[in-house]
Amino acid sequence: MQQHNLWEILQKNASEKEIVWLTSKSTLPNKGIQTAFVATPRFISRKPLVAENTPFETWTLDRLARVYLLMCLDSSDETAYVDLLETLFDTAEMNEAVALYVALPYLAYPNRWLLRATDAVRSNVGIIFDAIAFHNPFPKTYFNELAWNQLVLKCIFNDKPILLIDGLEERSNQALADTLSDFAHERWAAGRTVPSEVWQLVKGFVTETILEDLKLLQQSNRQEDREVATLLIHNS
Repeated sequence: MQQHNLWEILQKNASEKEIVWLTSKSTLPNKGIQTAFVATPRFISRKPLVAENTPFETWTLDRLARVYLLMCLDSSDETAYVDLLETLFDTAEMNEAVALYVALPYLAYPNRWLLRATDAVRSNVGIIFDAIAFHNPFPKTYFNELAWNQLVLKCIFNDKPILLIDGLEERSNQALADTLSDFAHERWAAGRTVPSEVWQLVKGFVTETILEDLKLLQQSNRQEDREVATLLIHNS
């Protein structure tokens, strides 16, 4: 998503007064944009966006405005650019932090933000974790296999909707499939179920152990379990 695409969505959602304010701040030197980022809620409303079929449809206007301002930063001096953003991360209140994490795919020098992104995966703050996990292409593009698996597994362990994770099918892997099999055994032993969509992650990685899991799943009293098990067994 390029800067001009964000601007088009902003124009469709913001008032004339809000557009004037954003326009005036977007051309400031970096320190001025930094100040505007913090001050955004004073000048931009927090109303939900009208942005269907985009990654921003669950965002508020002030969040999109903040991400747009971050995209307006001059990134030609890597050290100064990274230092400014690190300062924003270190001093951010909750809504500012969420804006920073959802902005990661649009920032320059993406490898400089890997530690911040993986820290967000480990966060016990729900909205911070959700900001990196859901509708965010950064993990799909830049996480190694271990970090990726940690993100997916944390969603599953906490009964969060994994289908909101970008790149879920593309980044499936054998280590993740094997761990999911172990997780299912633990759940079943405790008399609990596993969300049926989780089994889609073993597609292409069906071992003998996982095949036995799927055969057992075919005997489930839940139709969705039986359907996904039958489909995966057929495909494997």
